[in-house]
Amino acid sequence: MEAGQLVPDHIVLGMIEERLSHKDVRKGFILDGFPRNIPQAQALDELLDKVHQPLDATILIDVDLDVLIQRITGRRTCLSCGQVYNIYTSPSRLDDRCDKCGGDLHHRMDDNEETIGNRLRIYEAQTTPLINYYRQQGKLKNIQGVGEIDDIFTKLITVLDRLTNIKPEKQREESTKMSTAKKKTATKKAAPKKKAAATKKKAVATKKKAAVTKKKAAAKKKTATKKKAAVKKKTATKKKAAAKKK
Repeated sequence: MEAGQLVPDHIVLGMIEERLSHKDVRKGFILDGFPRNIPQAQALDELLDKVHQPLDATILIDVDLDVLIQRITGRRTCLSCGQVYNIYTSPSRLDDRCDKCGGDLHHRMDDNEETIGNRLRIYEAQTTPLINYYRQQGKLKNIQGVGEIDDIFTKLITVLDRLTNIKPEKQREESTKMSTAKKKTATKKAAPKKKAAATKKKAVATKKKAAVTKKKAAAKKKTATKKKAAVKKKTATKKKAAAKKK
């Protein structure tokens, strides 16, 4: 890292995945300075799809090369409170000490011209292609990073505010789609139940029909028995009457 080289992808992605598992990122997050190349961007897309937290936008803060070099080489950081100064554009009033806490100001070892030159070469070769990568996805937002800090910050907040206004609409659309899908699934599940109920009713109706048929058969049999008994009785009476005559 001190030589201007990038941290290995698997380390950075592992750190991001672990951080995204925390509850406080469910409402949103910002990744600063990552991804730095196409493979990282593709791996990040896969990771965010897996955790159902896709990127809404990628913000490119566009700065001229000479301004960029001035910002990096002139950067000074307070070792005590982390306040950042620039000896060219926003110097401390106390020379090498922090205005806020009086702590010592530190010049990072990797903020030298050799390391910066190496960083810029890596940026042109590996990071610049990301501009088209995210532009093709319709996620690229460009902000001019030259001017007063407050002005640049206002531009950034404006872009983020637009995203937060768009996101609820997307969430409502996704919620509607999910609700419709659930209803369809519920209807599909209900269909076999209805079919089973209809089959059950049909079976009950068949049983009732069989019972009626059985009753009718029993009634017919009973009637036939009665008739047969009546005929036998009548015949026996006739025979008895004939015997008396004799």
